[in-house]
This record gives sequence, structure tokens and C-alpha cells, in this order.
Amino acid sequence: MKKLGKLFNLLLLGMLMTAFVGCNNIEDDEDPIPVGGTNTVSGSITQNTTWTANNKYVLTGFVYVENGATLTIEPGTVIKGDKATKGSLIIKPGAKIMANGTAEQPIVFTSNQPKGQRAAGDWGGLVILGNAPVNKTPAVIEGENISTFGGTNATDNSGTLKYVRIEFAGIAFETDREINGLTFGGVGSGTTVDYVQVSFSGDDAFEWFGGTVNAKHLISYRNLDDDFDTDNGYSGTVQYGYILRDPSVADQAGDSNTFESDNDAGGSEATPKTSARFANITATVAPGELNSKYRSAMRIRRSSEISIYNSVFAGGFPNGIELQDKVADNYKAGKMNIKGVAIQGAVTPLRGVDTVLFNDAANKNKVYTSVSELLLPSSFNSISARPSAMPQASSPLLTGGSTLPSGLEPTTYMGAFGGMDWTQGWANFDPQTTDY
Repeated sequence: MKKLGKLFNLLLLGMLMTAFVGCNNIEDDEDPIPVGGTNTVSGSITQNTTWTANNKYVLTGFVYVENGATLTIEPGTVIKGDKATKGSLIIKPGAKIMANGTAEQPIVFTSNQPKGQRAAGDWGGLVILGNAPVNKTPAVIEGENISTFGGTNATDNSGTLKYVRIEFAGIAFETDREINGLTFGGVGSGTTVDYVQVSFSGDDAFEWFGGTVNAKHLISYRNLDDDFDTDNGYSGTVQYGYILRDPSVADQAGDSNTFESDNDAGGSEATPKTSARFANITATVAPGELNSKYRSAMRIRRSSEISIYNSVFAGGFPNGIELQDKVADNYKAGKMNIKGVAIQGAVTPLRGVDTVLFNDAANKNKVYTSVSELLLPSSFNSISARPSAMPQASSPLLTGGSTLPSGLEPTTYMGAFGGMDWTQGWANFDPQTTDY
């Protein structure tokens, strides 16, 4: 009996030791015991899983959240992308991501490289796919080139992104085929996207392929290619966006624009049409010699019908608004609107734009010759210190806005900021030196 007692005690001790010594590698759909360490994540997540702020997570290869599963991420959690395996997180149609950060504890997706050694394209990026309408069949997501998306559910819900930063994403999987910082494919209007910053992406900052998702308070900071790219029937709303570009950084494989919009790659009339509405955007470029690959503040082409309201585009872009292909006809026919828009500094402010219609008093558009007329602070386009684009008192931007259509919050000002700087507390304009 004594020997049996000793054996029982040894077995009990072994079980306790096993419980306390955890493996930090999360395979498939494990929900790890918090250990305060770094957890490697790979493969597919097939059941509800929570990532906690007292752990760090490293994405290796394509990590999928599968149909029916929800990935919940606590405020303050840091997720890093592995460079060697091009780590990426892909939320499939029918899955959800619940990333509810706070202004005090944003959720951060970033590079796994040490501080001071991070660069655009250190990892893949965040991709969210849903079942909302797109105008292409089959629709296969760019970059990963495997997963399909889209459907008939305009109100589809892929979860929440709130107070989230995405940094140093956009690695190339093939020549000229990168994942963007944040990619939406067929994401529905039941999804919440608010207070999201994409910085130092090796491709676009935000790209929408179809879908109906709405977004507010977006920051695009020093990204390589386009800032807001819309394709394949995206028809949601985006309000309050701050775009700040590095003049020396642009896409050498093509051209870089703050806005780039197509109905589809062929410029067809496929439905649903790309008809998103953007309002209260401030887009600018920092001082310095402009890279030759810059093209336009707004390049709208290939039968797109997006509309832009109450926004300001300041900086030495080659073109301000550029309407190509059938878009000029869409503009004249009233299928799209440009209202309450201020353009300053562009070499050619209007290209392919009906100047009479643009300058109609009811549209409240204006081309400014000097940035001083806008009464913006000196740091409005700074990349050497924390920027602030809050208009000063008596700025014409504070009262020059047009009446916005339903679905957008009423504003009377032009640009991203009225009486409050909503970037405070959660945004980071120096992620290169941040300890993660």
C-alpha cells in the first residue's frame, strides 16, 4: 500500500508539472493557456479562439480563420508577422475577427523584426473576406491567390476592427503581387471598422474588392502604393481619413495615388458598380522631392462611380483629380459626385474633369494656389515629428463643406478634422522605434 501511495503521488506531481509547463506553439485551433510568452501561430483556426494581451503572437505562413470560427483579440495584444514564411492572417467568409482595442490599448499587427530594423514588406498583412456582393465571379483574393469571396448577403458580418494598427505589411509573394496592409474582399455592412491605422505597407494601405462594409477614422501613413484602392463593386462609405505620404516612396512597378478606383480591371459596366462614397479625407505629402512614380491625388478610372465629399488634397502631386476612361461621362451624368473638395499644390489640379461642373458654386469645390490659404498648422504634413492636420481658427476648411448625403455623418468642414484630433492616444507615427 505504501508503494502504491508513492506511485500515486508521483503521477499527481507529473500531472501538475505538465499543466504548468506549456508549449508556446499554437497549432490549428488551440486556445492557449496564458503564459506571458511568445506563441507561434500556423495553419487553420477552426473553433472559437481568444488571443490575450499578456501573450505575443507570431504568424507563420498563411494563418486562416475558417468558416464558423471567431478569433477574439483582447485590447493591447501584439501580433507579429514572420518574415521568412511571409506570415499573414486571413479571415475567411463565414468567419469573424473580433479585434476591439481601445484608445489606451490598441491592438497592433506589426513586424517581427527588431526595432530599428523594420521595413515595409516585413510580413504579409490582414485579409478579411466575406459574403457580400462583388462584380466578379469567381473572386479570388489578390496576393494569396487561393481563397474566394463574395455572395449575396450585403449585411454580412465579418466582425469588428476598432483601434487597430497594422505596420510594415505588404510582402511580395510573387513579383508585383503583394498583400496590402488591410484587404477587404466582399465584406458586408454588418462589419465594424473604426480607428484603423496602416503604416509602412509594401503595397496599398487599404483595398476594398467589392462588398458593402463602412469604415471611419482611417489613417494611411507612409505607404508604398495607393492609400485607398477600390475595385469590383465596392459600395460602402468611408468617413474621416488622414493620408500622409513620404515624397521619396512610391511604387516602382506602376504608379502611386492616394485614391485609385476601378469598376473592374477591364473597365466594364459589371454590377454592382464601384460606387463608394468618401467624405472628410485629408490627403497630403510631406515636403521634399517627389518620386517620379507619383501620379495623382485621385485617379478614378475604368468606369468607377465613386464620390468624394468635403475633402482636402494638399501637396505637389502631378495631378489633383484625374478622371479617366468612362468616368468623365459618369461625372457629367451625375452618377458620381465631387463636392466640397479643396485641391492645393497639384501641378495639374484637374485632368479629365469638367471644369465648369467642378467650379459650379453649388458644388463648393475650390483650387487653392497656396497652402497658407488653408490655414493648416506647419506640422500638417510632417514625417519628422508627430503630424497634426487640425485647421487653425478662420481656416476656410472649417466652414466650406457641402451637404452630405444620407449614410454619412453631417459635417460642415472639409478634411478629416474639425474640432478634435481623433488620432490622439492610439495612433503611432514612429513604429520603427517602438518596443513590442
